[in-house]
Amino acid sequence: MNENMKVYEQVRSVPPEALKAITGGRLKGMSDINPMWRIKMLTEVYGPCGIGWRTEITEKRLEHGGGDEIVCFVDINLYVKVDGEWSYPIPGMGGSSFVTLERSGLYTSDECFKMAYTDAISVACKSLGFAADVYFEKDRTKYTQQEEKSSQAPQGSQNNHSNQTNQTTKQQTQQPTGQSQTTTDMSVKLASENQVKLLAMKRKYAGFDGMSEINAYLGLELTSLNDLPAIKVNDLIKFLDGHKKSA
Repeated sequence: MNENMKVYEQVRSVPPEALKAITGGRLKGMSDINPMWRIKMLTEVYGPCGIGWRTEITEKRLEHGGGDEIVCFVDINLYVKVDGEWSYPIPGMGGSSFVTLERSGLYTSDECFKMAYTDAISVACKSLGFAADVYFEKDRTKYTQQEEKSSQAPQGSQNNHSNQTNQTTKQQTQQPTGQSQTTTDMSVKLASENQVKLLAMKRKYAGFDGMSEINAYLGLELTSLNDLPAIKVNDLIKFLDGHKKSA
């Protein structure tokens, strides 16, 4: 086995008892991983918390969302000890809701920072390969679902469907900057909730208040980050990181 892949191979698979299907919301169809599984694996691979691995909280903050809703974010650095030496920091950012608008009114969570901290650990652990098989499988399903449907289409309509798919993909990926493009097509996969949270934070750090700079760069006419096509997420992250204000 490649020595560089040793940890990755140890932590890539998640046992069925640590997985729970998400049956509703924006993440429907994905899987929720029990956070204690990550703690167990960190301890198994590196040793007890504080001795073989540890975390450092670098920032905690609250930000206003839509309407009266408020979200919280926690940034951490994860450190692991290998051969008696501590690693460089492995960053992770997590988010959760503090004030949420529900049917009965506004709900305030006193668990939000703990949930955001747990989320941040999961993000940092991804860099080590934790639950890689789960994320890989979901990515494959997420981006190839339309392609698989196309391959199963009746022969008589397959060419027409393929042309439509190619045309839609071309519009999404080759739209020149400066030209407008709407996202009303319901077949377009939108950015996930966590991606939107990340982009909102990066937009703030870039000093942008609204969507005008983002629309100008992407050549879109979005009213909010929730309307962003998933295929554009990485492009926007690079753009916002390039405009991050100096501390």
